[in-house]
Amino acid sequence: MAKAGQTQEPDSIAAVTMLKRAVELDSEFRYRQALVCYQEGIDLLLQVLRGTKDSTKKCNLREKISSYMDRAENIKKYLDQEKEDGKYHKQIKIEDNATGFSYESLFQEYLNETVTEVWIEDPYIRQTHQLYNFLRFCEMLIKKPCKVKTIHLLTSLEGRALPQSSGLKEIKDSLWSHGVQLEVEYSSSIHDREIRFNNGWIIKIGRGLDYFKKPQGHFSIGYCDFDLRPCHETTVDIFHNRHTKKI
Repeated sequence: MAKAGQTQEPDSIAAVTMLKRAVELDSEFRYRQALVCYQEGIDLLLQVLRGTKDSTKKCNLREKISSYMDRAENIKKYLDQEKEDGKYHKQIKIEDNATGFSYESLFQEYLNETVTEVWIEDPYIRQTHQLYNFLRFCEMLIKKPCKVKTIHLLTSLEGRALPQSSGLKEIKDSLWSHGVQLEVEYSSSIHDREIRFNNGWIIKIGRGLDYFKKPQGHFSIGYCDFDLRPCHETTVDIFHNRHTKKI
C-alpha cells in the first residue's frame, strides 16, 4: 500500500493531505472513497510536478505519482470485479436544494440494451405532480439503449382515486402505443420505495420518485429540465443482485 510522503512545499500541502486521507480510507477498506481521494491527490501532485524545476524532486514526485496510480488502478480493478460479481453498493446523498439529479443523471449508468422489464414500488404515485414524475421516468425507459417491454408499478390507492386512475390509464395507453405494457397494482400497506431492472440493478430512494421540489413558477428554470430542479434531501442506495426476483 502506498504511503503519503512528507514535503514542506506549500503547493504540495493539499496533495499530501488528500493522499494521507486516501491511505487512511484504504487501510479501513473504504475503497470507493479511497479511490476518489487517490485520484484527486494524484491530480494535485501532477500540478506540483509541472511547477517543479529541480530534477531530483521531479524524479521523486514521478515515483510517488506512479506508486499512487498503481494503487488506484488496483482498487479500481477490485471495485469493477465487485460490481461484476454483484457485490456492488453505491450510496448517493442528495442535499437539500441540490441540483443535477434528474432521473437520467441517477439511472442512466445502469440502463442498457438488456433492460426489458422494470419494477417500481412507490406508495406515492397518486397526486398530479407525482404522476408527472412517473411519466418522466417512463419516458426515460423507452429511450435507447433500453428495450423495455414491461413496466410494473406497485403503489397505494388515492382516496379520491379519479386523478390517479385516469392519469395512470392515460400513461398506460401512451406506453402501449410505444410497444410497452404497464401493469399497475395497488397495496394499502406499501411503505418501501424501490426500483428494479431485470439486468440486476436495484435502486432505493428514500423519497421515491418524488424527491424534486416544486418549481417557483411555470416559466422558471428547472421546470422542464430536472437537472436544474432543486431537490429535497434524500439518500439513494444502488445495489446489484444477479439473482433479483420480481416484486
